[in-house]
Order: sequence, then structure tokens, then C-alpha cells
Amino acid sequence: MHDPILARLGERVRPTGLWLHSGFRKFWAAETTSAIGSQVTVVALPLLAALALDASPAQMGLLFAAGTAPFLLIGLFVGVWVDRVRRSPLLIAADLARAALLAMIPVAWIIGWLSMGLLYTVALGSGALTVVFEVASLSILPALVDWGSLVEGNGKLEASRSLAQIGGPGIAGWLVGLVGAPLAILLDAVSYIVSAAFLTRMAKLSPEKIPTLSSHESRHVLKDAVEGLRTVFAHSLLRSLVLCSANINFFGFVFLSVYVLYLTRDLGLGPSAVGLVFALGGVGALLGALAANPAARRLGQGPAMAVSMVLCGLFGLAIPLAVVFPTVALPMVLAAEFAQWLFLVVYRVSEVSACQAATPDALLGRVNATQRFMVYGSIPLGGLLGGFLGEVIGVPITLVVGMLGMLLSSVWLFHPSVRSLR
Repeated sequence: MHDPILARLGERVRPTGLWLHSGFRKFWAAETTSAIGSQVTVVALPLLAALALDASPAQMGLLFAAGTAPFLLIGLFVGVWVDRVRRSPLLIAADLARAALLAMIPVAWIIGWLSMGLLYTVALGSGALTVVFEVASLSILPALVDWGSLVEGNGKLEASRSLAQIGGPGIAGWLVGLVGAPLAILLDAVSYIVSAAFLTRMAKLSPEKIPTLSSHESRHVLKDAVEGLRTVFAHSLLRSLVLCSANINFFGFVFLSVYVLYLTRDLGLGPSAVGLVFALGGVGALLGALAANPAARRLGQGPAMAVSMVLCGLFGLAIPLAVVFPTVALPMVLAAEFAQWLFLVVYRVSEVSACQAATPDALLGRVNATQRFMVYGSIPLGGLLGGFLGEVIGVPITLVVGMLGMLLSSVWLFHPSVRSLR
């Protein structure tokens, strides 16, 4: 390999005992706490809108859009900011600000000022702070651990997110039933304060250097934001991985936009069965996070990503086929959901690790922001297309389109720059 960045990536991934890395342990604890809190918000905020404010479907859609719009609106500019300052203070500030925003909801509920306008404001502000947190979080890990530990570190972080995906919605539902949605959101605010405490300790154990721009780099915000886009598309590895992930999200949300309708109307599954389907997907995601590092060591990062995405797409095709076999429809869907999430997370862990290692530290914020801009920006587009196709060609065929699109996304992973990652 002539590219020094690819040469660095080509080193064999090895276990390095991150259990013994005190700074990483604090970062991991903060990420885990924050992930659980985020999952509680995902459930509690819409429940609050539906139960306390009798929100209409259009208002619920606007609430969801308010939470995701910041990735498109400010994502690229956040990357410029992250590249110019230390990342740990940004993470701490984002957690504390999210806690303050969420605390406004129970206060407004107590004094009788709760409204959809306030929920939109909190969702938009919390979404913007989540953009800051995620971009800074992705950018700080390569400075926290050595290069050979990136897959291991991302695997541990993804395992925590998977556990949050499994348990978070259940915790949220239990809390809402026990103390009501406003107070459940207050407890969520406390989780961000706990996360900030862990990050403060991490910053003391693993102090960062202040990033410095080299003499040829611009100090103009817009030019620096464009530099992130230019870096991604000029680098064959980054370009292949980002386009693959964007395609996966686009077609994945073509699929997800009608998935619940398919489960309830076409297969006739009740709420408990639908909950079981999503919970088993979380179990698959957890096992995928645990399997990512061994898969990368055994196959190489590139081949592990390609094989995982091919298998993810193939198993996913069993879901629309289940309508043909009604007597075994639920087992087919459960098996497909489990396998899809397992292989998708194996891909995701290696993909994030490869992008982190392939990006110079001075560009990490902008490159990570570009990734979020493209990958998350494809979500509303895929959802709109899925809804349109569901009306025109029917829900089962729309699911087939989504799964075939995800399967074809793996074509990007057969580029030589990806295949060579051993």
C-alpha cells in the first residue's frame, strides 16, 4: 500500500485490553448513559404529545422532523467547529444543555404552560445538540485509544447502543406508566447530567490537545465545511463507505416506512408480537457488536463489511416472503429481523472504525459531520419514497424494493480500497 493512511489501516486488528483503559471506560460509561437516555426520550416525548396534548398525526410527524432536521441544517458546520476546539468540553456542554432543555418540559407541565410549540422547540434544540455530541464523540475516539483498538472500542460502544435499543423503550414505557411522561423526561434529563460527569472525569484522565489548523487550511467556515465534503469524495475508501451507508439508510427507510403496516395489516400481528420483533432485532444488534471485532480479525475489515451487508440483504428478503407462508410468518420475520441487525451492526462497527482511522485528526470533525449529513439526510427521502411506493405498488412489494436496495448497497464495498482492508 502506497497510501500511508491505508497502510495504517492494513495493520491487523488486535485486542488491546480497553477494559484496562481508564479514559475509555469513562467515555464508554458516558456513551451508555446517554444512549439509554436518548432511547427514553424517543418514546416518552411522542407519548407526552399524544397523551397530554392530543397531538394529530401531522403534529407527530412535525415533532419527528424537528428532532432530525438539524443533521441537514447544521451538520456540516458543526464539523468545522469540532475540528477547531477540544472535543471533550463540547461533549460535556452538549449533555448539560440537553438536560436543561428536557427539564423545561416537566416545569412547563407543572405550571400549565405545556404546548406543542414547546415540544417542537425542545426536539429541535435537543436534535441540534445531539448533532454536536455525535460528531464530537466520533472524532474523539481516535485520540483516546490507539489505532489498533478502534474496532474493539467501537464494538463496545455499539454493544451499549444495542443494549439501550433493547431496554430503553421498555424502561421508557415503564417510567411513563409509573410517574407519567413529564417526570419520565425529567429522569432522562438526569441521565445526561450523569453522562456529563463521566465525561468530565474522562477529560481529566485523558487530556486533549487543542487542534491547530495548518498554514494551508482555511479559516472561513463555509470553505472549511466544503473541505469535509471534498475530503470524503476525493478519498476512495471514505467515498465508498459513506455512499454505501447513505444507500443503506435510504433503502432501509423505504422499508421501515411501511414495515409496521405490513406486520399489523398484512401479517395480522398484534402489538405484543410487533414488540417482540423489534426486541429480537436489538438482541441481534448486541451480538453483532460483540462479533464485529472477531470478524474483522478473522476476515479483515473490508471482507467482513462486504459479507455482512450481502447477508443482511439476503436475510431481509425473507420478511416480504413471509406473507406467502402465513403459518410460519412470525418465525420467518423474527429470524430475519435478528439476522439483519446482527450483520448490519458488524458492518457498522468496522465502517466507523475504518473511517476514523483513514481520516487525519485535523479533519475528523468535518468528515464525521459530512457522513452524518449524507447518511442521516437520506432518512426523510427514503421515508417519503417508501410511503409513496406503499400507496402505488403495495406494502409487500415496497418491502422487496427496500431490501433489494440494501442488498445492492453492498456493491460499494467491493471497491479495491475496501477489499484491501485486512
